[in-house]
Amino acid sequence: MINSKRNKKTIGITGASGALGKELTKLFREKGYKVIGFTHSKNDSKLDLQSPNEWIKWECGKESTLKKHLNKIDILILNHGIYNLSRNNMNYENSIEINALSQFKLLNLFEDIARRNELNITKEIWINTSEAEILPAFNPSYEISKSLIGQLVSFKKNLLDKDTKNKLIIRKIILGPFKSELNPIGIMSPKFVSKKIYELANSKNYLIIISPNPLTYLLFPLKEFFNFLYCQIIYKYKS
Repeated sequence: MINSKRNKKTIGITGASGALGKELTKLFREKGYKVIGFTHSKNDSKLDLQSPNEWIKWECGKESTLKKHLNKIDILILNHGIYNLSRNNMNYENSIEINALSQFKLLNLFEDIARRNELNITKEIWINTSEAEILPAFNPSYEISKSLIGQLVSFKKNLLDKDTKNKLIIRKIILGPFKSELNPIGIMSPKFVSKKIYELANSKNYLIIISPNPLTYLLFPLKEFFNFLYCQIIYKYKS
């Protein structure tokens, strides 16, 4: 949960140079938080009141090199990804690596940091999976990668041991189409989406859903409920 003004936390944002990443950075900076921006871009180094306090350059596949930076973060927002616009849309491996496996590696790294943390501080990680996790996005490689990371996050959350649950809060961000360079016809503005994420993060809900599609608000809680039941069966079977 986002804390009071008296005890500001450090926010880490991957994909900080994208449309939503920029708006999240501005919003958290305006609220007085320290923001560390993670980016693949070689051109992002500007530091001002609307940029991250610190830029970290990184590459997918080299997530382990970020551990020293992740140690400083209280809330990590995994927001990086690609949306392949090629006509044949056959670059499945790249989409799966960036949209799913890279995020899952960072989730595991951050979980390990939270578990080893000897201070009485609960860390949070928010993962932007997209409503393409279960709804069509007219982009097969994107849909498959988002479905994969969505399932991985659900299983990770439901199968955490009790001690880790007290040290790490996992939230899933489900977004409908918002306007960006990759999706110029998006319905929602990234500024609107960032404000809603901030508002909804102050609830205790695992799901942060922002979409113009009413089906999203029905289908995702149902999916998560059945995932929860499935994981309970796994626990019972293992015991």
